[in-house]
Amino acid sequence: MTTLVTNHRHFLLSSAALTCLADRNHAMTAPVQKGETKVPVSSSGEVALAPPQKEPANLKIPFKTTKQLGWAIVGLGELALNEVMPAFAECELAKPVALVSRHPDKAQRVAEFYHIERDAIYNYDNYDRLAQDPRVDVIYIILPNSMHAEYTICGLNAGKHVLCEKPMATSVAEARQMIAAATAAQRHLMVAYRLHYEPFNQRAMELCKSGALGKIRTFASTNGQNVQEPDIRLSSRLGGGPLGDVGVYSINAARYTIGEEPVEVFATAQQPKDDPRFREVPESVAFTLRYPSGALAHCDCSFGMAESRFYEVHGTEGSLRMQPAFSYRGLRLHLSEGDPRSGTAETQELLLEVKNHFSQEMDHFSQVVLNSETCRTPGEMGLADMLILEALERALKTNAPVKLDA
Repeated sequence: MTTLVTNHRHFLLSSAALTCLADRNHAMTAPVQKGETKVPVSSSGEVALAPPQKEPANLKIPFKTTKQLGWAIVGLGELALNEVMPAFAECELAKPVALVSRHPDKAQRVAEFYHIERDAIYNYDNYDRLAQDPRVDVIYIILPNSMHAEYTICGLNAGKHVLCEKPMATSVAEARQMIAAATAAQRHLMVAYRLHYEPFNQRAMELCKSGALGKIRTFASTNGQNVQEPDIRLSSRLGGGPLGDVGVYSINAARYTIGEEPVEVFATAQQPKDDPRFREVPESVAFTLRYPSGALAHCDCSFGMAESRFYEVHGTEGSLRMQPAFSYRGLRLHLSEGDPRSGTAETQELLLEVKNHFSQEMDHFSQVVLNSETCRTPGEMGLADMLILEALERALKTNAPVKLDA
């Protein structure tokens, strides 16, 4: 029996091989139809192993743009030095040309490394002199939250376009003042929601918007880390606390996956008495957002836990999970579809091209400025998040749900 099976298999393989040879010979002589690509064949009748001289259409050839906008980086903390400054190497439309810091020695070392001219180093006292610096087109505010509004408004009044880190401000009133200043100065104001510019979160947005998950019912998210003192995020005076610093990621992700604005919020917080780190701000905050469609978002954020950054979106037809979701790198996206009861359920990981969040973000804003386009994360989006954050703060104080204006 075994011999028969082996011989039969050999016969099938031989027949398949003959058919393949016949097809190949036919392909060598048959005319190329419209829309087909002819396989290169050598004079000996063999398929060419080397590629044709014409370059493939998907081959990306590096080029230097004729116009790059000059950026001034305001604040040389960890985010600026570890992420933003190195990201300029991957930018096509943005380059660092000025620094603003209260630490002259550090600023000088950074300037030397990135070939920034000595006279392009500013401090907080002469910050308004950027108005007379033609090298600077865009200002990137990477300061403590409490300083965002002041330095954004000053930068806009200096005639520069401004990218401001999130949270946009410490209050709704400040956010509105920033937007008004941009309008009055006729300059662009963008909030640095970097995840809108990277492929994994963009794909999650597309899946939710397309209806691939059906009607979205719940969103769940955690964004936490273990913050050690001294750190500006532990200071209430500087606008610290987990809700605005890391909780805003979940708030924003709920918006771009659910596609709605919440109508009611509730929150509760933990502020331990035995940990001096949290004498001014909560250690952890858990909150719920309710949306017009009936969808619910359950989120928590913390400065006292091992790092965890994920979100899940559950719909009537499927779900997706991003873990990690909010990190600078290493993001992973899984999509689940089908019915487990019928045996058709399937979970797959979506593998996408990895891109630097910050270079993508800065190039987008540069393109907006160069072409007078509409930016993807304008000041109005920052204001929308501030309205939610203020409502959550009221919910914490009153220990009761807070409704938002429609």
